[in-house]
Amino acid sequence: MENKQAIRTGRHCVFKLHAHLVFVTRHRGKVFTGAHLNSLELLFDRVCRDFEAELQEFNGETDHVHLLVNFPPKVAVSRLVNSLKGVSSRRMKLLHPELVQPAYRKNSLWSPSYFAGSVGGAPPLSMVKQYIEQQSRPD
Repeated sequence: MENKQAIRTGRHCVFKLHAHLVFVTRHRGKVFTGAHLNSLELLFDRVCRDFEAELQEFNGETDHVHLLVNFPPKVAVSRLVNSLKGVSSRRMKLLHPELVQPAYRKNSLWSPSYFAGSVGGAPPLSMVKQYIEQQSRPD
């Protein structure tokens, strides 16, 4: 039986919505280190809280990141993604000036595209969490 606490409530609804998001760096540049990913995790968590969402899992490699986000139904995934990518791009270039060079052409850290998949149906949530945890994170 599934844990009832995983189900969230709003004023007029009861929900359990998860999205698996993948963001890729511009031109698939291998720019992230472990320190960069630690900073990104904190930034993404802060942005998610602003949207009343929860960052449940985060990991990445040198050229992309995976997020598992639990979000309320009033949040459009596209607005959440735009905010996550915009805020993280601006803040990361301030926190880590070495990332300004890879983003110099369009002044953007991320590729304009992204992957968003709904989670909790066909592949169980635990499988997606396990997949994200198994990414080969740089040191």
